[in-house]
Amino acid sequence: MRRYGRMNRDEDEDEDDREDSSGGDSLLWSRELERHSFGDFSMAVVQANEVVEDHSQVETGKGAVFVGVYDGHGGPEASRYISDHLFAHLMRLSKEHGGITEETLRAAFSATEEGFLTLVRRTCSLKPLIAAVGSCCLVGVIWKGTLLIANVGDSRAVLGSMSSTNRSNKVAAEQLTSDHNAALEEVRQELKSLHPDDSHIVVLKHGVWRIKGIIQVSRSIGDAYLKRPEFSLDPSFPKFHLTERLQRPVLSAEPCVYTRVLQTSDKFVIFASDGLWEQMSNQQAVEIVNKHPRPGIARRLVRRAMSIAAKKREMRYDDLKKVERGVRRFFHDDITVVVVFVDSELLMVEKATVPELSVKGFSHTVGPSKFSIFFS
Repeated sequence: MRRYGRMNRDEDEDEDDREDSSGGDSLLWSRELERHSFGDFSMAVVQANEVVEDHSQVETGKGAVFVGVYDGHGGPEASRYISDHLFAHLMRLSKEHGGITEETLRAAFSATEEGFLTLVRRTCSLKPLIAAVGSCCLVGVIWKGTLLIANVGDSRAVLGSMSSTNRSNKVAAEQLTSDHNAALEEVRQELKSLHPDDSHIVVLKHGVWRIKGIIQVSRSIGDAYLKRPEFSLDPSFPKFHLTERLQRPVLSAEPCVYTRVLQTSDKFVIFASDGLWEQMSNQQAVEIVNKHPRPGIARRLVRRAMSIAAKKREMRYDDLKKVERGVRRFFHDDITVVVVFVDSELLMVEKATVPELSVKGFSHTVGPSKFSIFFS
């Protein structure tokens, strides 16, 4: 192993490029650049867990694009279920109500949550630990010149914009989502106000704030055992056993929803699981995207995050690439990144002609999107 002295950011990135040139990373998947109605998008996923728990998708249609990043925990079942069902729920509800709105987004999250809890109920007798499987869920939609975002958990959407009055031509980062994580004081206060009779609603355990001493995220899809008493796990599963009967849901599946009419200064949005944000700041991420060519930009962000993770352990990225899945989790999390570029001149086009694609991250599946079914 070698020790690293201090280097500036450009030197770090140049070194990442040199190290990556010596061979690929077998656990890294990417989609370099594809078109959507209002610009381009780039995707990348790197696996750290024995079974990848991140699922993701991009759906392109005429006059619309959908992005989903689903960061699972406890197993892949919840994130996979969301990938298979949330978009279909959103399309069905949007067709019924005449468009994609904050209300249809909330309803799609609710339908997905109820569907997954039904699956848990049906299978928990054979597989009790499915009650402890959950997922963060970050969704973004651009439709009719408007960006809508819904989120539960600590995945994050960050906007990169260029102000016309900014003479330095510096890109600005704006976080569009709230992190639902007990590490934040405001989240702990929210939980305490919702559970005034529970002195152990948040517990500092080994230097980390955890809800009931178990989990960090305060909102999720799944995690049934922290939402309904019928899914409580017995003492044979000590990691997930609650000493007191659940009186009310500890976690919520209610998303925070954000709407923004896109401006000409809005250049791109980075959607990413928390594995990226553990390694770099919002500003660092948007500067990397702004500085480099579009093709492969999501892969560059993932690679940069892994290089930072390696340096923290006094390793090179080349060394980290040789670490097998499962063991890799001790160095970094599964990381999913989707970068969606917005070209302002295309926002004025009613229905630009683009391939109607459904791209699922890491699973290598590409097919026709169901946008055409619901908005034909």
